[in-house]
Amino acid sequence: MLRDLNKNLVIVAALVMALACSAPAFAKSYLAYGGGPVGGTFNYFANAMASYITNTYADIEVSSEGSGGSTANLKRLDKGEVDFGIVYSGDAFLGRFGRLPQDANKYDKVRAIAFLYGAPAHLVVKKKDGITTASQLAGKRVAVGNAGSGAAAAAERFFTQMGLWDKIQRQNMGYSAAAAAFNDGKLDAFWVFVGYPNSSVIEAAARDEIALIDVHADAEKCGFYKEYPFYAPMEIPAGTYSGQDKPVKSFQDAAYWCTNAGVADDMVYKAVKAIYTPEGLKHMVASKKTAESMSIADGLKGVSIPVASGAAKFWKENNLTVPDIK
Repeated sequence: MLRDLNKNLVIVAALVMALACSAPAFAKSYLAYGGGPVGGTFNYFANAMASYITNTYADIEVSSEGSGGSTANLKRLDKGEVDFGIVYSGDAFLGRFGRLPQDANKYDKVRAIAFLYGAPAHLVVKKKDGITTASQLAGKRVAVGNAGSGAAAAAERFFTQMGLWDKIQRQNMGYSAAAAAFNDGKLDAFWVFVGYPNSSVIEAAARDEIALIDVHADAEKCGFYKEYPFYAPMEIPAGTYSGQDKPVKSFQDAAYWCTNAGVADDMVYKAVKAIYTPEGLKHMVASKKTAESMSIADGLKGVSIPVASGAAKFWKENNLTVPDIK
């Protein structure tokens, strides 16, 4: 009897193993999303998008990772170290052709998915110091963003074009750290290149009376727009920050959701389709007000590099013309 029981157990075990082998395995894809420095808009967007995509699909898990920002994400995307990342359109364009500052490498494996928002330059000073133009910052202590960030790259382009890059006392630090150092009297100005309103500028304005410099006027005078045509003039509306009673002219770049050329088309398609549902866009705005600029109509606004095939499929389904960028 014991022999028969053992025989039956062996048969049952064999059947279980056979069924396990014949059943299709549940494959889950794990994707990494490069965000940005703590306190920056990139981080808010990456966190919100990663969580929404993960919660939408049982077979996809996206994790958000902090990074130095735009150019750091560009390089990591090109190497395949992350699958998604936020990159400024200007950095993507220049990097594709080996024209990043002091970097002749061509980052041509990066593809665009969608326009997220316009990121304007904020050059923050203390109102009591009476600084009204960037040229007055010669010899001053200025935080220009984290090393490797899009903010730092934009600052280098702007201040170099102004002839100031080697005349200011540059400090590389993230937005929150810069705001704190500014309030503590360790900086004379700090540069933020993000959508408005920005939490770090709000923090600085809560402790000191601040002013934003009209960098558009400086950019026009020094030929900045001719040298870097992907930047566009804009205004930061009055009342965006405490004590700011008038609009301030600035310039902006487009922040883009990007991917590596090797990421599967269906993964990209499913990700962008989830985010650009009414529910997905509502989730983004709830996470960061800056996301109000996201829409299907503006999905490819300011695109400067080739569009990922999976994303192109989605945009074509929604009647957008996908530029044929070589």
